[in-house]
Amino acid sequence: MVTQRGRRDEAGSPGRPPRRTRRQDTPDADNAPTAEIPAVPAEGNGRGVPNGDAPEAVRAKSIPEAAVARLAVYLRVLSGMSEQGATTVSSEELSQAAGVNSAKLRKDLSYLGSYGTRGVGYEVSVLVSQIERILGLTRQHKVAVVGIGNLGHALANYGGFPGRGFPVEALFDLDPDLIGVPVGGLPVSHMDDIPRVCAERGISIGVIATPPTAAQSVCDRLVAGGVQCILNFAPVVLQVPAHIEVRKVDLAVELQILSFHVARRADDAAGNQGTSGLPAVGSPAENGKGSGRNGSGPDGGREMVVRS
Repeated sequence: MVTQRGRRDEAGSPGRPPRRTRRQDTPDADNAPTAEIPAVPAEGNGRGVPNGDAPEAVRAKSIPEAAVARLAVYLRVLSGMSEQGATTVSSEELSQAAGVNSAKLRKDLSYLGSYGTRGVGYEVSVLVSQIERILGLTRQHKVAVVGIGNLGHALANYGGFPGRGFPVEALFDLDPDLIGVPVGGLPVSHMDDIPRVCAERGISIGVIATPPTAAQSVCDRLVAGGVQCILNFAPVVLQVPAHIEVRKVDLAVELQILSFHVARRADDAAGNQGTSGLPAVGSPAENGKGSGRNGSGPDGGREMVVRS
C-alpha cells in the first residue's frame, strides 16, 4: 500500500481548490514523511485534554507514517490478546506477534508516551486505549464503497469493518441492474448521487473499487460530498485537493514486489550452489602456493592459515 503525497505545480480549475498529485511513498519506510496526529477530544475540558492529564500527553504529535501503520498492527494484536484474557505484555512478546523487532516497537510506543514497566511490560488495556486515541478510533468513521463489482461486493459484505469503527453506510455503482439492489443490507445508489448522499450521511472515508477510467471522476464526486479520506484500489494516481488524504492499494504492484523477492532468493540460492565447491579465500589451495602446512612457502614468506 502506498500513500500519495506532493503537490502539483499548476493551480486547479477556476472555482475549485488546487489539486495535488502525490508521489508514491512506501508506508513501511521509516524515513517517510510524518503525519500530524491531532489530539482527540476526551471527557474532561473539551479541548482534547482529559481532566488530570498533562497536555503534553495528548497534544498533537508528529509520528512517522511507517510508525502509524505499525500502530494499527499492534492494535490488532493487542485486541486479540485482550480477548484471550491477557492483561500485560512484554515488548518481546508484542514485537514477535507483530513481526517487528523489539527496539522498533519500543520506539513506536514512545510516541504514545508509553515506556512500560521493567519486569512487567505494558498493560494491554492501556495500550489499546492509547493507540485507539492516536488513530482516531474513539469515534466511528462512516465509509462509502464505490464500484460494486467482485471487490466492492466483498468489501460491502465484510462484517469486520463496523466492529473496528468503520461502518459502511453507502454503496454506489453505474450498473442500472444494481441500483436499488441491497448488498450487505444496503441498497446500491447511482454514482451521480455520490455528493448528495455522502453529505447527507456524513461519509468521511470513500473506497474506490472501480475500473481505472472511472476512478478520477468518482474521486471528484466523493470530494464534492465532503469525504476527507480515500482508499483507492484503482491502478491510477488520483489528483486531489491538498487537504484530502489518499491511500492507494495496487494488488498487481504488491504481487510484483513479491515476485522480486522470490527471484532474488532463487538467484541467491543459485549463486550459493555455484560457489559451494570453491576453496576458502586465503587457503593454500586458493592461493595456489604453499605446502598446506605452517612454514615457509616457496617464496620464502609465511603461509596464511585460516582457522574457523
